[in-house]
Amino acid sequence: MYSRFALVDCARYLFDQLSVRNAASWNTMMSGLVRVGLYGDVMLLFRETQNFSVRPSGFLVSSLIAACDRSGCMFGEGIQVHGFAIKVGLLYDVFVGSCLLHFYGAYKRVFDAQRIFEEMPERNVVSWTSLMFGYLDNGDFENVMYLYQEMRKEEISCNENTFATVIAACSSLEDELLGLKVLAHVVKSGFETKVSVANSLINMLGSLGSLKEAYYVFSHMDERDTISWNSIISAHVQNGLFGESMRFFHFMRHVHKKINSTTLATLLSVCSSVDNLKWGKGIHSLVIKLGLDSNVCTCNSLLGMYSEGGRLDDAEFVFKEMPERDLISWNSMMTCYVRGGRNLDVLKLLNEMLQMKKAINYVTFMSALAACSNSEFIAEGKIVHALVILSGLHENLAVGNASITMYAKSGPMVEAKKVFQMMPKRNQVTWNALIGGLAENEEPDEAVKAFQLMREEGIKADYITLSNVLGACLTPDDLLKHGLPIHAHIVLTGFESNSYVQNSLITMYAKCGDLQSSECIFDGLLNKNTISWNAIIAANAHHGLEEEVLKCIGKMKNAGIDLDQFSFSEGLAAAAKLAVLEEGQQLHCLAVKHGLDLDPFVTNAAMDMYGKCAEMDDMLRILPQPLNRSRLSWNILISAFARHGYFQKARETFNEMLEMGLKPDHVTFVSLLSACSHRGLVDEGLTYYAAMSKEFNVPPGIKHCVCIIDLLGRSGRLIEAETFINEMPVPPDALVWRTLLASCKIHGNLELGKKAAEHLFKLDPSDESAYVLYSNICASTGKWGAVEDVRRQMGSYNIKKKPACSWVKLRDQVVLFGMGDQTHPQTSEIYAKLGELRKLIKEAGYVPDTSFALQDTDEEQKEHNLWNHSERLALAFGLINTPNGSTIKVFKNLRVCGDCHSVYKFVSGIIRRKIILRDPYRFHHFSGGQCSCCDYW
Repeated sequence: MYSRFALVDCARYLFDQLSVRNAASWNTMMSGLVRVGLYGDVMLLFRETQNFSVRPSGFLVSSLIAACDRSGCMFGEGIQVHGFAIKVGLLYDVFVGSCLLHFYGAYKRVFDAQRIFEEMPERNVVSWTSLMFGYLDNGDFENVMYLYQEMRKEEISCNENTFATVIAACSSLEDELLGLKVLAHVVKSGFETKVSVANSLINMLGSLGSLKEAYYVFSHMDERDTISWNSIISAHVQNGLFGESMRFFHFMRHVHKKINSTTLATLLSVCSSVDNLKWGKGIHSLVIKLGLDSNVCTCNSLLGMYSEGGRLDDAEFVFKEMPERDLISWNSMMTCYVRGGRNLDVLKLLNEMLQMKKAINYVTFMSALAACSNSEFIAEGKIVHALVILSGLHENLAVGNASITMYAKSGPMVEAKKVFQMMPKRNQVTWNALIGGLAENEEPDEAVKAFQLMREEGIKADYITLSNVLGACLTPDDLLKHGLPIHAHIVLTGFESNSYVQNSLITMYAKCGDLQSSECIFDGLLNKNTISWNAIIAANAHHGLEEEVLKCIGKMKNAGIDLDQFSFSEGLAAAAKLAVLEEGQQLHCLAVKHGLDLDPFVTNAAMDMYGKCAEMDDMLRILPQPLNRSRLSWNILISAFARHGYFQKARETFNEMLEMGLKPDHVTFVSLLSACSHRGLVDEGLTYYAAMSKEFNVPPGIKHCVCIIDLLGRSGRLIEAETFINEMPVPPDALVWRTLLASCKIHGNLELGKKAAEHLFKLDPSDESAYVLYSNICASTGKWGAVEDVRRQMGSYNIKKKPACSWVKLRDQVVLFGMGDQTHPQTSEIYAKLGELRKLIKEAGYVPDTSFALQDTDEEQKEHNLWNHSERLALAFGLINTPNGSTIKVFKNLRVCGDCHSVYKFVSGIIRRKIILRDPYRFHHFSGGQCSCCDYW
């Protein structure tokens, strides 16, 4: 009696007081210990039976095996009990045999269970069911069905456990016909109202989408347990009916009054979306109210919900508050950090697990390897890979695939190939990882070769394989050599209708320069989803068609297609390049509405947009906290400060980045060197350049060299700039000579300018900027004959100078002005305003610098020409059409004229308004007669 009611202490007390104990006493006591989970005590009690010479029975040995089975960690002891059963001649006892079947199945040793089953002289329904359950637990659903058919042939009646197991296998196989046959057998046998059978039927029917039938079974049950309610809730969740599942949850709480971790896990699994997250938070509150926040399984479900919903801070809070964590908890938090781009935190968790000697499995290492999948963490990636080898998991297929991906994404494809070659087994994912890595590292020939080898080995390509190999094609030559034949293969193999492959084709043609084919494929799609729209958006962005990008996003919204983080990132990037603040703000607001504002890609794109639209306060407002900032966020911040002329803030941000333990990359140093160049801080710039390779192991690239040439050239150290070019670690390209030529223009060095121009003409005779810059040098030094020669040369090559233009964004309209433009309806007002400004600033001391008027005319005409510059027309228009006291923003496609710069300073002081002028190189903030560039730009 005491054993049955789990009062094991009382039962043990009475047992110890017995003067005479028979076999039944020992068996009952042992059974009671198993029932309450005291599996170690069962083994101790068994040793006592040997001291008292108790004759072992089938019941006693069955209890021992059940203890080893249920403990989950007593496999060795179970093997010993198996040996003991053989020794005492109880191996062929039907109860002992059935327990051994279940024991081996539970420990994933189905082969051993099968062997015992075949050797059993007598089998009952429990024996058959135990082996079936072993196969079910190991995912071998076909063998479950085979045993069921064999059982029927031998005319052995099924019990409710048999039916529950068979129905679960049908559910996993998703075989509706087979499921209905079993259902007919269940009804014929009269088991349809048995709780465990009905629960399995609800699960099966739910997985097959037969919700009406599932509800029929549920509503006709004589009694329902917690599993019944969980099953009907799960059925609706699986079929996307979240509202119905919540209604059943409501009824469950009021009718059944019991819920468990499975109930909550089922509901939380679909609460990660923006629409359902509020319900997830409500369930989280209920978890705390019911005291289930100490339950590991429930907390793991909360971790999963917040992780998938992008709520990293909430997930982190749950994890830190957990009183107990299992391996799933640690792995879930690591996965969450990977999704949030917090790679360093992933490695910190791994380190913590190792120090605490926590159990680690292949999932742990997959997350750690994913965290090292960029060049910043290549050293850490190699350490993690070494740990994988030490732990003996290097032959695990999933870990091997993750290792290939890690090496491929962090750069060294040689290491990725080594891992690939040493893998004892390779599957489709392995080949996809290798091909994807080769594509990402721009090795199209190698990627196509790997694709051919994959097919030769008999591994079928899937949509991921084809998407990866298409991604390797980057140039028009790649299109002819690889892209078109692969497209033909796609058509032949029937993958042309696959949406992922279609989208990859759109991207491939665009990258290879054929945007028209991309648009043709997109227009031919019958069902355009988010990914399709993203592909054509990316195609237009690749070709620099930012206005088309924004138009596509507008069409996407109008078509009712959901925008994702990629859509928002591309849209915000387009708004940044066009410097259209209103469109950028609208997109950012929409991202907030969709709950994607905290996505790291969207956040970084929004920061960049606000920075490039001169809204530094808004950029700083959405800037993540230092601990949560990715390297990209730091780079955007440094770049924005550099672009706006705030060198000191750029330097402070760089130092703060180092203090937070982040490694700067080549982008970081481009921004820093650019900031030094714009402020004339030559010594600081040269110091950073030297430290880049010596201290931070960042090899100098062409962009860093250009910054140094600009730094030296702007400061007048042209000879040093030329010497630097001759000693550069990388071959000079057109940008290098163009930068030197621009510096020669500033300082009027015709001789060196001519040398730089000649290099440019050799590299690209059609480079319009080379002719214009050289012509300007000649004009500024009074060499008008040379100017004419350059112009004739441009004519012979049919090269036209890009006309200067400036524009002002006013509400939903961009107003563009060219040199001496008189096409605007307000032309008379604009020129009247210019006349007014001219008079005011002359009275304030303005003297025109006609050296910026590069025409061979008299001084009066030169001054007149200066006042026709597009940036002055745009300024006058802005003053007329914006409220007093507001900031005026003017944008120009070419470098601002020096005299116009002086005009802007005078105007800002006289009218007491802030003016922001953005040219291709930087922002100029004019206020109170001063500019943020300190007249050095």
